[in-house]
Amino acid sequence: MHSITAWLSGLSGPVGYAVVAGLVLVEDALFFSFVVPGETAAVLGGFLAHQGRLSLGWLVLFVVCAAVLGDTAGYEIGRHIGPRILDTRPMRRHATRVDRAQELIRHRGPAAVFFGRFVAFFRAMVPTLAGMSRMPYRRFLLFNALGGVLWGVGFTLLGYFAGAAYTRVESTVGRVLALAIAAGVVIALAVWYLRRHRRGTRAPDRSDRSDRSE
Repeated sequence: MHSITAWLSGLSGPVGYAVVAGLVLVEDALFFSFVVPGETAAVLGGFLAHQGRLSLGWLVLFVVCAAVLGDTAGYEIGRHIGPRILDTRPMRRHATRVDRAQELIRHRGPAAVFFGRFVAFFRAMVPTLAGMSRMPYRRFLLFNALGGVLWGVGFTLLGYFAGAAYTRVESTVGRVLALAIAAGVVIALAVWYLRRHRRGTRAPDRSDRSDRSE
């Protein structure tokens, strides 16, 4: 994960938009893609937008569209492939979480589509399970779009404002460090001056004592 985030932090321009949107879309579209850092990509994209390497407006548009389209793809996969998905090895490893997601779909329906967007595992699984449960697509699309807009705008702005806060902290730390260095220099000069002054006052005393002894 660290290597992926380090790679993302160096992107800019069209490649940056494509990579961020692609990670968001893949995380939402594929039922086993809870290992894909779509949420991290949206936050880092916002950070890059604050640095001026991406446009915030275009980035938000791409992230929201990728989120909505990714969930739609996940819905269609669940609708056409059906329960066979649950027999795959990744799903067997997460059987407890899958059961919780299915329970959420059965009892909450469209609300699960909306709120599932904000939980990493559910974000990948709920669209597929919604398709498997034959939830009407129009109902799914409405709550999918609402969740996608709120999630996409929210996490992209989170990265943007985190970048602004980082810049302020960085500049503040720079000023504090400069003041600390300046204070250190002043203190060092004061200590040097006092020591020199003491040595200067001791020298005449020694000469006076030698004169008196004669």
